[in-house]
Amino acid sequence: MVPGDVRAFKITTPWDLRRAEILAGDAESRPPAVETRTGVGIDVHAYDDARPLWLGGLYWPDEPGLAGHSDGDAMSHAICDALLSAAGLGDIGGRFGTSDDRFAGAHGDVFLGETIALVRGAGFVIGNVAVQVIAQHPKLAGRRVELETHLSALIGAPVSVSATTSDGLGFTGRGEGVAVISTALVQRTR
Repeated sequence: MVPGDVRAFKITTPWDLRRAEILAGDAESRPPAVETRTGVGIDVHAYDDARPLWLGGLYWPDEPGLAGHSDGDAMSHAICDALLSAAGLGDIGGRFGTSDDRFAGAHGDVFLGETIALVRGAGFVIGNVAVQVIAQHPKLAGRRVELETHLSALIGAPVSVSATTSDGLGFTGRGEGVAVISTALVQRTR
């Protein structure tokens, strides 16, 4: 018997050669280590009849607006929270809080642009975003493609939007406001 080593093996296939290159420490032949992370965001705003409705970066005429320090765009805000969470960068309140007058009345696209810059600055690429709106109105079906197109272009990644009601339960069911939940996937090569 001869003492052996698990790294000593016969190379007969391309897979064997690849394994040998990795074990030998050939950095160029190693697949890059990819860090994949997910995040969740939620935002809730009450309806405000005195304001225009901005949701997903789009204007919704003939609908009550949403109360808030900014334009109240709960969809954009939930997306920001999901992206910040995925990248380990905190949340929208910590980054763009109501005490910061620069964001008073700011459009949801402003928050998304700032958030995307932070996420990319941390070395992440956005993989995709999914959004679920829980509300009695507005009805999203007629503008779903427009929402997804606008948000995908803004974020630089696929965005899917869906909606539901809460069957008359809670503040969304009573038509008092909107709740939005978003998830995001980001990746970075280590």
